[in-house]
Amino acid sequence: MKSRSTLTAWLGGLDSRRLARVLEARRDAASPPEPRSVGELADRLQRPGSVALALPQLALPHLQVAEALAALRAPASRDALAELLGAAGDGTTGDLEAVLEALADHALVWPDDAGKFRMAGPLRQAWDAPLGLDAPLEELLAGTTSDELRAMLAALGVKPPGSKAQRLSALVEHHSDPERILSVVAKAPAATRKLLEGRAGAGPAGPARFVMFGSPGPDPEPGARWALDRGLLIQERHRYGPARVPAEVALALRGPDWHAPFQPVPPSVGLAPLTSREVDREASAAASAFAAGAASVLAACSTTAPARLKSGGIGARELARIGKAAQADDAAVRLTLETAHAAGLLARDGDRVAPTDAYDAWAEQEPSEQFAILLQAWRNLPLTPTQARDEDNKALPALVGAPPCNGCVQARHGLLDAAARLPAGQGARVASHLGPLVAWHRPLADSSPDGPPFATVIREAELLGVLARGALSAIGVHLRTGDAESLGVECRRLLPSATATARIGADLTAVVTGTPSTRLAALLDSVADRETSGTASVWRFSAGSVRRALDAGRTPEDITADLAAVAAGPLPQPLSYLITDTARGHGRVRISPAACVLHGDEPALLAELAAHRRLAKLGLRQLAPTVLISRSPLDTTLAALRAEGYAPVAETDEGTVRIEKTRPRRAAAPIPTPRGSRASGGGRTAAPSTAKKSAALDPSALATRLLAAPATAPEPAPFEGGEPFATDTEEIVAGWAKRLPYTDIRQLAHAIDAGQAITVEYVATSGNRTVRTLSHLELDPPYLVAWCHLREDERVFTLSRIHSVMSAALE
Repeated sequence: MKSRSTLTAWLGGLDSRRLARVLEARRDAASPPEPRSVGELADRLQRPGSVALALPQLALPHLQVAEALAALRAPASRDALAELLGAAGDGTTGDLEAVLEALADHALVWPDDAGKFRMAGPLRQAWDAPLGLDAPLEELLAGTTSDELRAMLAALGVKPPGSKAQRLSALVEHHSDPERILSVVAKAPAATRKLLEGRAGAGPAGPARFVMFGSPGPDPEPGARWALDRGLLIQERHRYGPARVPAEVALALRGPDWHAPFQPVPPSVGLAPLTSREVDREASAAASAFAAGAASVLAACSTTAPARLKSGGIGARELARIGKAAQADDAAVRLTLETAHAAGLLARDGDRVAPTDAYDAWAEQEPSEQFAILLQAWRNLPLTPTQARDEDNKALPALVGAPPCNGCVQARHGLLDAAARLPAGQGARVASHLGPLVAWHRPLADSSPDGPPFATVIREAELLGVLARGALSAIGVHLRTGDAESLGVECRRLLPSATATARIGADLTAVVTGTPSTRLAALLDSVADRETSGTASVWRFSAGSVRRALDAGRTPEDITADLAAVAAGPLPQPLSYLITDTARGHGRVRISPAACVLHGDEPALLAELAAHRRLAKLGLRQLAPTVLISRSPLDTTLAALRAEGYAPVAETDEGTVRIEKTRPRRAAAPIPTPRGSRASGGGRTAAPSTAKKSAALDPSALATRLLAAPATAPEPAPFEGGEPFATDTEEIVAGWAKRLPYTDIRQLAHAIDAGQAITVEYVATSGNRTVRTLSHLELDPPYLVAWCHLREDERVFTLSRIHSVMSAALE
């Protein structure tokens, strides 16, 4: 309340001009509904949100003075503040006055009736420990008992007074003298001195501890007990945290020569002389190139709206596509998309980003007007649009809709302020060297994640012509002040009008110097392919590009007339020949969509079908006397014709008549379960059998057949391009028994289907190789369940571990 009353009194004593400066600096506090009194304005000025908005606008010395004032526990006198900052000399006194005046213009610091400076409460809370100093001793000792104060005084050699208040006053008075503190510390053990010196310099605090009642327990840090007994360290009760160093003790240990940092003079920048004509020429070239590129980028978005990622934003692939179509680099594409979106020229439309109606009006304007709209959107853009990667070097999408970044806005404003304060007729030799100067003007602004500070925003300013040859251009001057009318005048002066004509050469190229008009760019984009953009744009005509215009419904005569209207001279003969030759072959072959085709030998019958009213729903269209096409599928068309009494037949893909014969459905017969094996209901299903029980083998007959057969090489296996598998069991076994040759696969599959015994070479998981005879085989991919005659038990075998198969000889 004291702070509010003093601020109200100070605001009430200002003249109208000074109060207007405060309102200008703190626009958010004066935003509608407007405050009705000075008291209400004071309340608004001390809101935490309002103070948080004002802080990023402050320069480095402003923040340094505010932090020093917070460390002095305002209200504080001007002399105490100057002494802490080391600004008592003649050279820096004026600088301190200027900084205090600027803080007062923001209503963050103001003098009271006693001449002491007060500060807004939320501003004081911006620092947990201003200048690395903790609270004063009197505040830290608020919960200390009288006996503990008596013990501290006794340890210091001071006779304790009678009451608690007197003892607290005596201890505060003792610690207020730096010489006394230094003399006490000089007598401390080495560990205590090391601890105090480290903590006085705002070093890292020790581990957290918790004190319930009574005095603290054993020291977590060597030497802490000696300092706690003398009030050089204070341990609070009932709270987590290490022992705290009173501000008086820390300042005494830092020594009389220590002062809070105060840099009222901005860092120096290497400067080079230049003329306003040089700045205008470079700014004009950069602005013209960006305006032309932006028009190309948005035209590409108008032709094909970029798709959004599922996570939001336009990804790298779409950005590359837009850049290729517009002949623009990634930075120009990102900058155009973000500024156009902020200006309302682009908007999210479902899973895409499409131009709005405002884009159509923007596209009809002159390049200077188009550029001014995008430039004003860039000034207050709450992000850094050309930042393509995050801190982890991952690609960032454009138009991702990230939360607003006030630090990004302040970085831009800081650059404009820094460049505006350079000496007249001079600019930075290297534009990136303006980074430290920007950091001085806006220390709380967001810098580049890597590389030189603020390199990204400096590069954006150069792309837009705001910064030219290390100096603020005429465009940048008016952009900084926010004067839209003057900015428009400068844009019209520096950017040429749109070009409405093109020079069309015999090499089938069209060259446009400057920024092409919307009509000219649309015409050339429709009949030619853009090759380059910038201060001069080049299009190339080809048979494909002319055919594209013809596909869009234009006639050769229209194309020739439109090009002649925008050409700087007569159309070259090669271009006329190209248009004529392409048009001659255009449309000679036509492709119609059709779901099925109807044909027959009777033209009258097909004409009747095409005119049949009840068949209109099929979408029949006659292509020839004996050919109709239908928009409906074959089965639907067939059923509709039959329903009307016709007798059509369907054809296969090869043109043969399709036989419509319905086969009764049959289930495959299960394999009988061999005696002694597990029941089929145990969860495994036997493979379908396609082979019947073979008759008893006649060796003599087989030998005769084999000897009579020609000596030819065996046929290749099915998986090597041979005939298909003979049975389903063969195919299943082949899919799992990868180590078996095809002959073994056939033998194993036959044994499974026929219920015969088999001998296999099997490799166990341990690597042991065994030969086993198996019977009662049951296929359960990828396993084979069988009775093992080696173990005299039913076992489960992995098909992939079977290495060979042979016939079994069972007694």
